[in-house]
Amino acid sequence: MPGEPASVPPSVARVRARRLWLAAHRWLGLAVGVVLFVSAVTGSAMLVADPLDEVLGDRLHRVAEPGPVDYRAVLARLAADIAQDASLTLRPPREKDESFQAMVRGEWSGTIFLHPSTGDVLGRRGETQGAMGLLFALHASLFAGEPGKAVLTLAAAGYLGMLASGVYLWWPSGWRQAWSIRLSGSGLRALFDLHRVTGALFGLLVMVSVATGAYMAWPPLAAAVTKLGMASPAGPPRVAGGPPSIEAVVLAVEHARTMFPDAMVGYVQVPAGADMPVRIRLRLPDDPHPNGLTSVWAHPDSAEIVQVNRWTDLDPGTRAYAYIYPLHSGELWGLPWTILVFASGVLLATGAVTGMLLWWRRRRPARPARTATRPG
Repeated sequence: MPGEPASVPPSVARVRARRLWLAAHRWLGLAVGVVLFVSAVTGSAMLVADPLDEVLGDRLHRVAEPGPVDYRAVLARLAADIAQDASLTLRPPREKDESFQAMVRGEWSGTIFLHPSTGDVLGRRGETQGAMGLLFALHASLFAGEPGKAVLTLAAAGYLGMLASGVYLWWPSGWRQAWSIRLSGSGLRALFDLHRVTGALFGLLVMVSVATGAYMAWPPLAAAVTKLGMASPAGPPRVAGGPPSIEAVVLAVEHARTMFPDAMVGYVQVPAGADMPVRIRLRLPDDPHPNGLTSVWAHPDSAEIVQVNRWTDLDPGTRAYAYIYPLHSGELWGLPWTILVFASGVLLATGAVTGMLLWWRRRRPARPARTATRPG
């Protein structure tokens, strides 16, 4: 009818839509590709570096003559070695011949390795000393603290957009060529096929690592999950007193072990300031988190138990860490899952590299063809 706008042919509409999706995919990749590459490489490297560090750093991680854990001996030695205003996170041995680790946060930050029975210092490492320290600091926050964690979260959101746009661009009209990588043609063609096929085939696997990493990096995501679940976040109790004495910490651990005799002590958090409770983190037999999310809070003076948070009773956002952390670290389903998590990092790094190469090679001006000249 006169006056009505002319309809756009379906083929033209599809071409326009594809151009928009391609532009979105390309610019998202350019915006977050480097961050994703760094995150992927460091994450996969940590899965290899951690067991290697235990083997190569045997004198720090293992003791020749293990004995029962003596918190008094360990704490007495730490009290003589570190500043009074430093906070401690104690990691008791989880295997018979493991050393006792004390993570210190204060004027000096790092980890002190001690004999679990005598308290003798086996060695110490600064927060960013050694391969694992550097890798973790880069992987967790890009050496930038909270701003770095926010950048990593934005990069994860960018990957979600890249995955959606990449699947749209890959979606074939005929499935015969959907998974083919043509190596016999030009290098650009092979690179393009490698980028699109690996992205479509493994995109969801990579998304698990990216999404779980973002969840741990940015606490507001957990708070949002708790709010959606119409629950209140679990926090530490308010107390008056402290800082805690050695005897108070020892009694607090004993009380926690009495309450949960089948649990493994994951960490003991000893605050440096006053009016803060001692926290004992426990791993119950039904807890998938390798360090445990059940918390027993003790008064810093009397060691009286003032609050208990079983992991199954935590708010939804915090309880989700029980699965999200081992999903991200590769510990949830043993070695097969660890291998898949390692592979997801390699695939993400590969996607970042091939995407950048495709963009770089397409933006270069084509070389002018040589013309034959006739002898004069």
